[in-house]
Amino acid sequence: MYKTKSCIRTETGSFTKGQHEVVEEFPLSVSLNGRNILTAMVSPGAIEDFVTGFLFTEQIIEGAHEIESLMVEKERVSVLTKNPFRPVGAKKLVLSGCGGGSSFMDAKKLPRITSEQVFSPNDITAAMKDLTDSALHKLTGGVHVVGLLQEGRLVHRAEDIGRHNAMDKVIGHALKNAIDLSHTAAISSGRISSEMVRKCLVANIPVIASRGATTSLAVDVAAKNGLCIIGFVRGSKMNIYTHPERITGSAACLS
Repeated sequence: MYKTKSCIRTETGSFTKGQHEVVEEFPLSVSLNGRNILTAMVSPGAIEDFVTGFLFTEQIIEGAHEIESLMVEKERVSVLTKNPFRPVGAKKLVLSGCGGGSSFMDAKKLPRITSEQVFSPNDITAAMKDLTDSALHKLTGGVHVVGLLQEGRLVHRAEDIGRHNAMDKVIGHALKNAIDLSHTAAISSGRISSEMVRKCLVANIPVIASRGATTSLAVDVAAKNGLCIIGFVRGSKMNIYTHPERITGSAACLS
């Protein structure tokens, strides 16, 4: 997941030779039923989960059960599905740290969250603390981490240079392991963008929380489709932007 590279360190005007760990990045090519549909810049690890999650959040498959075979060979992945004639749209390029070729987002055409799941503020803050204890995150400072909170604990986490890739990895893991995503919250180290919101809506994840900021479009789309967005989860503090009824104790602010 990382390599050690030489660098020159400087502090208070002095320079010394040193080394530092940097996260790995490589282009992953994905073909679906013989057609190349994706080139993504990703980090090594959990590639099958990433591809499964990506196909699901792009609404190309309805679940892991639709995958007939998935073969990983170095920097190429070949997938065969049980419905090879299902339309998949144009080839997509996903750059590290961004959503790639996402088109204009119409909130009215996105799924609405169908879940009664609620979480306590302590659930969210404890999960964020656990998430940011990632050894790779501390070592390199160059990866995003996304985890799934369920029944008061993180049941899975994934790391990648791109927060969208990390989200697809945890969703793919959940699909392959029959985790009911309607009873989970996505806990993220990175900014909550409209693309992160879209992935939660498709996966029916009712809450997404981040130690960082969110965007205005993410808030608008989430508000219209039943998703709770929480930003700036740091220590015991947090900002709940949408659907606070999914967080216990917030009822007093709804009146």
